[in-house]
Parts: sequence; structure tokens; C-alpha cells
Amino acid sequence: MTTTTTSSSIFSSAPRIPPDAIFALTAEYIADPSPQKVNLGQGTYRDDKGQPWVLPSVRESRRIIEERGLLHEYLPILGLKTFREKTAELVFGEGYGKIQDKLATSQTLSGTGSLHLAGSIIKSCLLRSHPSHPLPTVYIPNPTWSNHHLVFSSLGFNTLSFPYYNPTTKSLNIPSYLSTLRAAALGSIIILHACAHNPTGLDPSPEEWKEIGGIVKERNLFPLFDAAYLGFNSGDYDKDAWPVRYFVSELGVESAVCLSFAKNMGLYGERVGCLLLCTSTPEIATNTQSVLESLQRSEISNPPAFGAKIAETILANEKLRRLWFEDLRTMSGRIQEMRRVLFEGLGRYSSGNWDHLIRQSGMFGFLGLSRDIVRILKDEYHIYMAENSRVSIAGLNSGNVDYVARSIAEVLAREQ
Repeated sequence: MTTTTTSSSIFSSAPRIPPDAIFALTAEYIADPSPQKVNLGQGTYRDDKGQPWVLPSVRESRRIIEERGLLHEYLPILGLKTFREKTAELVFGEGYGKIQDKLATSQTLSGTGSLHLAGSIIKSCLLRSHPSHPLPTVYIPNPTWSNHHLVFSSLGFNTLSFPYYNPTTKSLNIPSYLSTLRAAALGSIIILHACAHNPTGLDPSPEEWKEIGGIVKERNLFPLFDAAYLGFNSGDYDKDAWPVRYFVSELGVESAVCLSFAKNMGLYGERVGCLLLCTSTPEIATNTQSVLESLQRSEISNPPAFGAKIAETILANEKLRRLWFEDLRTMSGRIQEMRRVLFEGLGRYSSGNWDHLIRQSGMFGFLGLSRDIVRILKDEYHIYMAENSRVSIAGLNSGNVDYVARSIAEVLAREQ
């Protein structure tokens, strides 16, 4: 007699999760044969011909690295030391010397890796000090970059959205923002977009940042800055980094700064990031750094080298750093010009008020269109944007911006 044994897969309970919306949208765009298609979805910089742009500072950095001899050895677990030091010096500016010995730093897998490592070390330290306590809530603005919820929920944190955007006025909902902070439990974690808020392009003013900072300090909240666009937003690195410097140098609050060089150096696929943890004492910083090293070892062993060497060479070379600052002005300037031209085109072809578009800044524009209109623009006009009508302004150029403005106006007129 033969006995049949039925074995079940360990993965049988795995659900089918929908693909990431932006990457799926990019795949649709690539498959579209239309010669008039426009990709306003993925946030990658393009030049006025719609092509990827290798920054002159990056090109020169690569040349220097190749002349020295490009080796492919392992990096230390925490990454390139000079890269980490120069990144911290860049971010904190004149205040760096006063906090240098209170910093724990690690090279990361771009901004996502930095956010994940920040969440990991916060979780590790809190569970060590209070093993029976639940993890603090992570407050995340709504709307936000979709990966924020995914990263922190995957680590076991409870994530909670709070209103950031007022769809009626198409502006920052600062009263709701402040009331949320005042009501948050002591010790909660607050995700702060350092500049160029994704997706709305709306940032607090310096006065509003001071109000936010005052509540954060008063209620002992932990600010976690997602700083993916420093320098890329306004073309002025010091201006874009001001909120981070204010919280750390002026308010003296412990903070995490999660950095990416994907956008501001165009190193998208090289995954160059850095985590800066601002602690309260040099001893705590030393201990925290050791935990970072242990966590990094368990997750990726050590970070990739090539992109970090490019960034390190730029940051450590005064001539290259000046050239990079010029590159930042070039990119931000072209984006600002395309925002202006789109605004003027929408005003010319439609009867709506588009002032909200020029109140925004950075790579993205938040148009305020319905999902039905976004779908029609994709299906009939081959214009691809996120479902919430977030557009990458960098995807516009002199050859397509008028077409985009006219198409949006036509669809709005049809749907009225």
C-alpha cells in the first residue's frame, strides 16, 4: 500500500502584493509605442532633450578615480570615512565643529537604506532600554512618499498619517500639522521632509519650521529628516539644509538625518546615501556608532563603493565641490523654468487658477487633478503621472511642455 504525503509550501500564505505604483507606471510608459508619450511619473532629472544628464562634477570625479586606479575591494562596514565626514560637514555647515563628536554616522543604500537603518537602530535601542514597552508611533505626513509607510511598518512600527496638505486651498495645512504635533505622545517619531516635500512641493516657511521645532522640543518628539533633495530644491545647499541645522544646532534636539545623493548628484542607480545621528553626548555617539556597525553588518555587511567614491571625491575636492554647486543651480534652474512655463501654459489654455503650482518648489508639482482625469491623460494623450496627479517637473522640456499644458486643459474642459 502506497501512502501519498501532501506537502505544503512554507510560502503558501504569501499574498500577491500589487507592484509599486510608480515603477509600474514607468513600465507602462516604456511599453507605450506612441512617439508623443511623456513620462512625468518617476522622479529622475532629465535635460531639455529629455535625456539623463551626467553631472559635469560627476564626470570629472569619475575621471580622477579612474586615473588613480579603480579597485573593487570591500569598504569598511560603515563605509568610506571621508565620505561620511564630508557629508556631515556639508549638511551642518558652520555648526559642524560644535556637534562633530556627538555624531554617529554610516554610509547607506541611498535614502531608503538610510531610513531603514535609522528605524532599525531606534527600534534596537528602545527595545534594549524598555523591552516591554511598545514601539513609538511614527507620524508621517499625508500625502508622502509611499515608501515611508512601507519602511517603518516593515520594522514593526505603527505608522500614523496626519494631514499635511489642504486640497481645498492647495496649500500646506499648517494648523493641522501643529495640532497633530501637540497631541502626539511624548517620544513619538516625526518624519520631516527637509525640503522639496514629496509629492506636494510645499515646505514650511522658516517661521513655521520654528513653530514645529518648538513643539518637537517641548514634547520630546524625535525628528527624523528625510533629506533627499538638499541643494537640488533651490540650487542653494545652505538654504535647503537650514531646517536640519536649526533643529540640531539651534534647538539642540537629538535627530536623525537620512541623506541620498541620488537626486542631487544624479547617482540614482549607485545607491549612495548616508545616515547622520545627532546624539546628546560624545559617549552616546560612540556607543551608537558601534550599534550602527553591528546592524549594518547583519543587513548588508558593507555598502557599495563606486558611487560613494564619486561623492567622496567631489566633496573632498574644493574645485569639484564648486563645480557641483554649479550643477545644482543648473538642475534646479531648469526645473524652476519648466514650472513657470507649465504654469503659463495652463493659464493660457484653461480657465482654472494654477497659482498653487508656482507656490510649490522642487522636482515635483502637485496639480490637484482627479484620478479620472489622470487616467484619461494616460490612455488618450500618453501623458504619464502618478494617480494623485503628482508630476515630475523634470520630465518637462521645451519640446513637450506646451503639449502637456494643452492636453490637461482639453481634458478639464471636456469633463466640466
